[in-house]
Amino acid sequence: MSRALVTDLYELNMAASYLHREMDAPATFSLFVRDLPSNRGFLVSAGLEACLEYLEEFHFDDDELAWLRTAGFPEGMIRQFETVRFTGDVHAVPEGRIVLAKEPLLEVTAPIAEAQLVETYLLNQITYQSALATKAARCRLAAGHIDLVDFALRRTHGTEAGMAVARVSAIAGFVGTSNVEAARRYGLTPAGTMAHSYVEAFGTEREAFLTFAQDLPGRTTFLVDTYDTLKGVDTAIDVVRELGLSEDVGVRLDSGDLVALARDTRERLDAAGLSWVRIFASGGLDEHDLERFRLSGAPIDAVGVGTRMGVSDDAPFLDTAYKLVEFDFRPVMKLSTGKVSLPGAKQVWRSHPISSDLLTTRDEPGPAGAEPLLVPVVRGGKRISEPDTIDAARERLARDLDDLPQSALDLRRPTAPSVVVSDHLARLTEHTRRALTPTSDPPDQSL
Repeated sequence: MSRALVTDLYELNMAASYLHREMDAPATFSLFVRDLPSNRGFLVSAGLEACLEYLEEFHFDDDELAWLRTAGFPEGMIRQFETVRFTGDVHAVPEGRIVLAKEPLLEVTAPIAEAQLVETYLLNQITYQSALATKAARCRLAAGHIDLVDFALRRTHGTEAGMAVARVSAIAGFVGTSNVEAARRYGLTPAGTMAHSYVEAFGTEREAFLTFAQDLPGRTTFLVDTYDTLKGVDTAIDVVRELGLSEDVGVRLDSGDLVALARDTRERLDAAGLSWVRIFASGGLDEHDLERFRLSGAPIDAVGVGTRMGVSDDAPFLDTAYKLVEFDFRPVMKLSTGKVSLPGAKQVWRSHPISSDLLTTRDEPGPAGAEPLLVPVVRGGKRISEPDTIDAARERLARDLDDLPQSALDLRRPTAPSVVVSDHLARLTEHTRRALTPTSDPPDQSL
């Protein structure tokens, strides 16, 4: 299925003009986040795999071309759109890496019409998925030993978003998802219990628990708060004993004071000799609740995290930009107030532990022992290597999080590591600025 029209109209307007004028020189665009949200000390790169799949498949199909005719594009431009494919190169930060403000997450170099046409989709995927991955990583950091499960599908902004949440939460270290299609597609562990409606459908809570355990003996988690939570726990204990259940059993707390209820539930389970029965909590939770559970020592084994992660409610967007930084081998930049961009293709160099990153031009050597964050991922419109895996991204994220200073991990008032601009990039920026705002002094020609 083509997604060429999943774009803003002005992308088509500009591309049509470039194609009509035979402007096919290479252009480099840089995708970055201008500033971090105030309550974020880092971001997690995500969404790249969706972007690479899109770029490899990019084309206008017959139905899209027919619609463009009705939208008023001349036939000559339609014929040009018909032949457009993405033939460029991409350097990008692999998924799961920690990134900071001003650092490119992705850079595209392609004939300018091609690079322009893909802007909107790339921004959409990188922006949304990186915001979600960051929220999920904060939840994982806050939870400590508690297992986390993605419960977000029913509250995300569309089912496509729900698929992305399941995937990026797995990168962040979640152990499962309630999203069955995501589990199938991405090889994740499906997780789920029962709803209050199931309990209400039977004459008594006990009858509901008995029936569920008999019909689904391998996935028996009792939702105990439909009527009275602690009475529900006692009923679950009776059913476990009556049926002789011995593994894969849990009780789920979905409302009330979850810390106090978890303690009371654990006491009852242990007193009944059921110390192996797990306690699962849910109910509108986020990283601050998870931190409270951890710090209080609440005996909660696993938590379902849904709405607040699925929409990244406290930082629902990122201030991303996709800016032209070089055209026809000429560095360019934007000088708008508050939106100045840095010219030229770039690289980010990182040393460990992470105290600051160095932002350079792409061809500059990095400091001794530093690693480049941007790596080639597409050449001539085709992936350089096989699709990345969730496991690999998860390992990258775990390493980077371990290397971040504690100040960046703070949930409330974080301080992000700094990003330092190299001397060469600073000179290039000044040279380009002066070329765009001529004065009596000619630009320095030493670059």
